[in-house]
Amino acid sequence: MAKNEVRIIGGKWKGRKIGFPASKTLRPTLGRVRETLFSWLVADVEDARCLDLFAGSGALGFEALSRGARQVIFIDNNHHAARALRNNVTLLLGDEDPVCAQVHHQSAWQFLDQCESMAAARWDVIFLDPPFDSRSLSRALATIAQRNLLGERGQVYVELPTRGSLEHPGWRFAKKSRAGDSQFGLLAREM
Repeated sequence: MAKNEVRIIGGKWKGRKIGFPASKTLRPTLGRVRETLFSWLVADVEDARCLDLFAGSGALGFEALSRGARQVIFIDNNHHAARALRNNVTLLLGDEDPVCAQVHHQSAWQFLDQCESMAAARWDVIFLDPPFDSRSLSRALATIAQRNLLGERGQVYVELPTRGSLEHPGWRFAKKSRAGDSQFGLLAREM
């Protein structure tokens, strides 16, 4: 497999490769992490509305679509990443329903600002894997909570370096684990 490719590990596109641009800040979620994550989500991803907020390679969103998600919205502010995401949507979906996979070339913050005016801006699963050296995780979680962007039983996937804190006010962990230099988990809103 080429350095800038990742293989979808389950669902209807199992084994298919998606390409992504070379970038120091773009690191696709490891296959074993995606396997664990989608084992956790097996009952929740079918027919789900998903948001891949810092999409990068799109590995998480494409994995969700492959496993039966109804819709994934990919957000990335890098022009090359957004173009690769669009190419992968065309490669995998062809002439299928274009609403099920949308790519937005904009920052996560621009998109979240627009969500205030979108009546249907609630998701079942939000994939939140910002660049490790940023402070975007806490800010994004606060915005998601403040704007009530999760459905009733919605969950947020987070991935961060092992040295980072998984604890965030207003959120509880449904599941968590570690792999390599990353820790990851599913968060739900505290009631």
